[in-house]
Amino acid sequence: MSVRVRRVYEPPEPDDGVRVLVDRLWPRGLKKDAAHVDEWPKPLTPSTELRHWYHAGEQSYEEFGRRYEAEPAAPEAAELLDHVRELAGKGTVTLLTAAKSPEQSHALVLARLLQA
Repeated sequence: MSVRVRRVYEPPEPDDGVRVLVDRLWPRGLKKDAAHVDEWPKPLTPSTELRHWYHAGEQSYEEFGRRYEAEPAAPEAAELLDHVRELAGKGTVTLLTAAKSPEQSHALVLARLLQA
């Protein structure tokens, strides 16, 4: 299973495999045809409440990760998690995010969930 995390603003690469946008909102300033997104499972992204909580101030990334890991337990999100996990079992999946620091984003938490 191969799951990668990249910024959506980076040009697509031939070895990206299935490109999955994991942000709830479409990335600012990016045209849909330029993004080359294959899937956009919005219910799998962090809830609006969790995003607002995390970006409000002094919250730790570790606590954000713990809270986000609990969200895919909702039926629709769990189904989408299984779908993306199935895609990753067949080939490379690249999780795309607009986060400036993908190494400290929900995309990395989701990558760990997919590989569990």
